[in-house]
Order: sequence, then C-alpha cells, then structure tokens
Amino acid sequence: MDLQGDDLTTAVVASFDGSANPRTRTLMSALVRHLHAFAREVDLTEDEYFTAIDFLTRTGQISTGTRQEFVLLADVLGLSMLTVGLGNRKPAAATQSTVFGPFFVEGSPEAQLGDDIANGAPGQPCLVSGRVLNIKGEPIAGALVETWQADEEGFYDVQKDLDGPQNRAHQTTDADGNYAFWAVKPVAYPIPDDGPVGELLRAGGRGPMRPAHIHFMVTAPGYARLITHVFAAGDEYLRNDAVFGVKDSLITDFTEHPAGDQAPYGKTPDRPYYSVNYDLVLATTEETQQ
Repeated sequence: MDLQGDDLTTAVVASFDGSANPRTRTLMSALVRHLHAFAREVDLTEDEYFTAIDFLTRTGQISTGTRQEFVLLADVLGLSMLTVGLGNRKPAAATQSTVFGPFFVEGSPEAQLGDDIANGAPGQPCLVSGRVLNIKGEPIAGALVETWQADEEGFYDVQKDLDGPQNRAHQTTDADGNYAFWAVKPVAYPIPDDGPVGELLRAGGRGPMRPAHIHFMVTAPGYARLITHVFAAGDEYLRNDAVFGVKDSLITDFTEHPAGDQAPYGKTPDRPYYSVNYDLVLATTEETQQ
C-alpha cells in the first residue's frame, strides 16, 4: 500500500478506531490530524524532524524527580495556561487559577498558623496571610493550604543542596478560614534555562523571567481544587511572564514595615519586613461544573 498525503493521515486516524476508550480515539485522532497539518503547513524537513526528536529526547533526559522539563516546555508554549483555562471554568467570584509549575513537592512540612516556614532561606521576612472563603464570602474551616516559593536569590529549595525544605509547607485553616505563615518576600527570577527549554527561549528571542509570586494549592471537601499564585504588584515582569501565568486579579500589594515593629504571631523583626494579605476563594464542584 502506497499511502501519501491525505490518504496517509486518514489511515493513521483510522488505526485508532479499535480503541476501547472513546476518549482515546478522540484525542489520538485529533492529535494525528493536527500534527500532520502542522508538518504540511511548514513543509517540515527531515533534518528539522530529527532536531525535534533530539530536543524531546533531551527534555526527557534532563527531567528528574524535582525538575520536570516537559512541564516547563508546556509552560513556555502556553499550553499549561490554555489547559488551566479549559479546566477551570469557575464563577467570577472564585479566585482564578494559574499554572502549577515544576517545583511542587508532595509531603511538605506541616505548619501551624503564624509559623516561620522560611527555615533560613535568604530574603526579607514576609508575613503571608488571608482567609479561605466560599463564593458567598463564608469561611471554609479545615481547608488544606499548600504553599511554596523561591527565595531572594530566585531559587526554590529543590534547586539547592539543603538539609530540609525552605519556603514550603502546608497548613489547615482554622474555624474562621484563616491561614498565615512567615516566609520571605518573593522576587522575580528566571525559569531554569540551562536545558532544552532555555535553548528554545533563546532561539525565539524570548526571556526566561517570571514576576515575583507565591504558589498556593488549596483543597477542601466538596470544593474544586485551586492552584494559583499571588503576584507582587509593581513587578517589572508582570506583563512579560515567561509562562503567561499572570492574571490581574492575582496581583496584590506587599506592604513594607520598619524594623522593630510589633508583628503578628509574637514576632518583632530586627529588620524591615513585608506583609501580604490575600483571600483565596473556592468554588464548589457543582459551581465549577455549571
């Protein structure tokens, strides 16, 4: 059989007709059609094809348990944010979702309200607090709040040779829906660009920078999971995020306080510190499906 052009595409699509899973048939049929259409549109050469295969091979080879280069690739291509939008059609009152990022780690330390989770990380102290609410403004007690962020050098703990986690923890909201912890003020930083994704950015004339932010993942029974960031107002990279993750509703002020001021949770920092207060609003699973 001499399959070429449209006949080849038709045959490959038809080869998935025997799948027992209808969704698999849908996904693979569409993937084949669009992949073949891409190759035709750009008149893909064999050299370019093998360059792409090498790129994907190296993307897999550099990935580890603490670095997911494929997630990073999806991020810089905007696929992560596109998928976030498709999968998080929530009421307008709910906190908007954004990219998960490659640096989440299961099993973070448990923190009580007001605990210091910086654990020696470099940076200016920052009190992060707020409430977890439903879209009616009512507190959600017992919500699990997981958080992680980079230090003032722009590194996450998993990127460094450390004895324990830094700026990473989980805690449970109290009866009033409160969460609160001390970390460090986040700063803008470059995504890892020493691998294939960095090569892609440089080839495209793009930069690797992300604006300063704190990661949150919030879950509670009966509510849709929230994965989001809180971004620092005034950051120079808010309109040029390498992974397209910024949403205006997620930008908020970090307030500076002088050293020696009595701070919440029994602290009196001996140097200037910051605070940020941001409520995280969850939608129920039913509200998300509407």
